[in-house]
Amino acid sequence: MKQLILSIIAYAIQRDVYADRLCRLSGLDLASLKKRNSPPVTAQQLDALWLNATRLSNDPLFGLHFAASLQPTALGIVGQIIQASATVGEALTHAAALIRLVTDQCRMELSRNTKTFTVQLIPATSFNGVPPQPFRWLAETLLVMVIHELDGLVLEKIAPSVVRLPYTVSDAAEYERVFRCMPTKRSGEFSLVFDARYWDEPILTANYDLQNMLLQKVSTLGSEKAGAQTLRIRIFNYLLANSYLGVSSLEDMASNFNMSTRSLQRRLKDEGVTYQEIADEVRKSLALYYISSGNYPLKDISWMLGYNELSAFTRAFKRWTGSTPVNYQSL
Repeated sequence: MKQLILSIIAYAIQRDVYADRLCRLSGLDLASLKKRNSPPVTAQQLDALWLNATRLSNDPLFGLHFAASLQPTALGIVGQIIQASATVGEALTHAAALIRLVTDQCRMELSRNTKTFTVQLIPATSFNGVPPQPFRWLAETLLVMVIHELDGLVLEKIAPSVVRLPYTVSDAAEYERVFRCMPTKRSGEFSLVFDARYWDEPILTANYDLQNMLLQKVSTLGSEKAGAQTLRIRIFNYLLANSYLGVSSLEDMASNFNMSTRSLQRRLKDEGVTYQEIADEVRKSLALYYISSGNYPLKDISWMLGYNELSAFTRAFKRWTGSTPVNYQSL
């Protein structure tokens, strides 16, 4: 649970919330949290953190937007899943057993038939009626984590065929964007239903190496810009941290920062930059890192940065650096 707490705090900072104030209001000691042998975090502290982060960020959908931004790799269980799994079905089976490393407030159960398989979260505590808001945010985060990690394991954006939540959502369009499917209400159920064909999909383990490399790159670049609190820097770090499945669109970025597309563009204009320029800065940074590492063919680098054709990547790289990727690689 501690890693989940730290991830929530990190996202709140991206949303211009002061970590010290957030932790103080939530009964948390930030310095202690960073220590390996820190005391365990209680469920009450996690609930308070959700509520205070929502209030301080002025975003009623803070939990949903946090879920959309979260790298499952950052919670520290994906490596264990990958090492013991060859297919999506095996990975989910191991994930269900390891979810206790993230939270003790619920467990994960899997069920299958010939056409679909279902991932369901079972609360550790029975609720009378609708679960309390903090648990809803936790459950939504875990469900979105499942979707995102399936993406990363098979290198394909996977959409569930059904999403079930035990309440009517407040912003259906935003929930549909994050879950890639319009949630339906079913009492007592937090679940995702997927097409059965994904169950036996092989896991592309090389992509886990890519995720780890990106996490290391994020820590390096993020530290260079840690002192700034401009929107430009927060977006740069957000894009970098979540780039292993491509650079987010302007619309998705605006939604995750709880503002309209026009407002985001206007605020960036006040800072003298466009969203496209920030996105290109991230792509350039990653391109230089990938090429310098010598571990990836140019065609793969082009694909990882969101270019369908190597020629398009070559043109962009030359615009950024004045050199082609091939020439840069030979330096």
